Amino acid sequence: MCGILGSNFLSDKFSQAIKHIENRGPDNTGIKVLENKMFAHTRLSIIDLDNEANQPMIFNDLILVFNGEIYNYKELIIDEDLNCLTASDTEVIIRLYEKYGIDFLSKLNGMFSFVLYDIKKDKYFCARDRYGKKPFFYYYKDNKFIFSSSLKSIVSLLDKKPKLNKVALAQYLQFFVPLGDNTFYQDIKKLEASSYLIYEDNNIRIKKYYKINTYKRYKDEKTALIGIEENLVKAVELRLVGDVEVGSLLSGGIDSSLISALYTKISGKKINTFSVGYNEYKNYDELEYAKVAAKHIGSIHHPLEIGQKDFIDSFDEVMEALEEPHADAAAFPLFHLTKLIKNMGIKTVLSGEGSDELFLGYDNYAKFLKYYEFQDSLQKGQNDFLNTIISALQNNTKESEYLRRIVKKQTLYNSFGEIYTDIQNKRLFKSVPTYKKENTKKDPVDWMSYIDLKVWLGQALLSKVDKISMANSLEVRTPFLDVNLVDFAFAIDSKLKVGNTNKYLLKKVAAKYIPDEIITRTKKGFNSPFNEWIFAEYKDSILDLILEVNKETDLFNNTYIEHIFNLAKNRKFKQHLWALYIFSKWYKKEYM
Repeated sequence: MCGILGSNFLSDKFSQAIKHIENRGPDNTGIKVLENKMFAHTRLSIIDLDNEANQPMIFNDLILVFNGEIYNYKELIIDEDLNCLTASDTEVIIRLYEKYGIDFLSKLNGMFSFVLYDIKKDKYFCARDRYGKKPFFYYYKDNKFIFSSSLKSIVSLLDKKPKLNKVALAQYLQFFVPLGDNTFYQDIKKLEASSYLIYEDNNIRIKKYYKINTYKRYKDEKTALIGIEENLVKAVELRLVGDVEVGSLLSGGIDSSLISALYTKISGKKINTFSVGYNEYKNYDELEYAKVAAKHIGSIHHPLEIGQKDFIDSFDEVMEALEEPHADAAAFPLFHLTKLIKNMGIKTVLSGEGSDELFLGYDNYAKFLKYYEFQDSLQKGQNDFLNTIISALQNNTKESEYLRRIVKKQTLYNSFGEIYTDIQNKRLFKSVPTYKKENTKKDPVDWMSYIDLKVWLGQALLSKVDKISMANSLEVRTPFLDVNLVDFAFAIDSKLKVGNTNKYLLKKVAAKYIPDEIITRTKKGFNSPFNEWIFAEYKDSILDLILEVNKETDLFNNTYIEHIFNLAKNRKFKQHLWALYIFSKWYKKEYM
């Protein structure tokens, strides 16, 4: 895994900008200056450890800086009859471009963001993988073009820090992170997942190259189970490619346990597995289940316990790694776990992200399907009547909010990771920044899977995993997000996927590989006692900080901030306060 950086102008700040991507690639730093253009690459050596695979890679008037892994690169070399001079997946991208131009992205199975500069055409071709595993930020204003894996690299190349993007703030408070192409900085954008960008003749064009197809081809259970297992086994096999040892994250849930079990079976060896838990607040802890799974597969298991001091002491480091506000407190235990793995000399691990979204793992899905059934059962007269009394039924609960959305014919399900609702945002903000929201799909199962794959997973979870793991120079590979498995899962009949329990189909596959104790356990999710810890450490200074920042920004209503604070004190609306607190800490450091 690597870091990339470039600009279409020369700058004496370039060396300083590179420092922000050094953690992504500690094994080698390469710089290429071409007339007024600069390209930089920091490398974490995993495939082809020789210097021949260092970047920027240059062949035949093409310059490439690439972050990621192309898992099917060996197949592509053979199937596409590519004449490669190195043994790296990097060169495969160049050879495919020479053969097909920009129309080769659909052939890649992997995680990636890259920039390929065509010297003869004076054209930048930039692309990002289908699900947003690898970051790509860019700035374009006054004919200045900058791209990077890091927001801070771009900011450091600008004459002054961009202003706060208030739309990004509103999205963050609702969905954990800014959505679409937004970042917290005005004029610095993200290239969205499954998109490519072309910059030439002082003009930027962006286009999607991949869309999820929800046509249902698989309608019997046996076919579905065979397809899931075969695609998942193949996905794990592909993600073992490389010239370094691969570890596995093991929480003790179905997803990571199944991935670790398949890895063990495929490799035929004792693998290294890693899990994190807490030395207090054991209701958040999953180490015992991880121990059960590790014993079953015979792994060399490395459990890690952290406590309040670890959490507080790492606050600045974690926020520095995240670069902009991110409301997922699970970043903190993940930081400590990836640091342990790095210190053991392991450069890459497998992880279970994607399973919940593809196979309906969240308990919320079953609950929302009942809401959708209720919505469909309402006749016009019933809906009209509810509309007259809905305000009286509002009592600040999620349930009353979902009922309101049904009656007002608004999108019922927005994302698994929804924090502030529209109504709560109106109470919080003095003037709510508005933005366009996505049109829903007709099939509720498809819609929930799709929007969570795009928003909760694609923009919240994967950005957290990437930034935190790369802060510790560790690559995380996610077999459930193999394109063939994702496409197969969306082609399964929705009723089959729902079954009579969450992850109905995946549990049947998993039963062949992991203990029943893991399969039937109650889902916890990767959480931490963040609310308990910040109140124990910072007490009322949490509120003081938020109010101090709000005095500077004048964005929010103080009365509602205090209301949220008092609720969180009693362990309600914990996520609401945490999101405000993280934003306030970031804003004070960046702008005050």
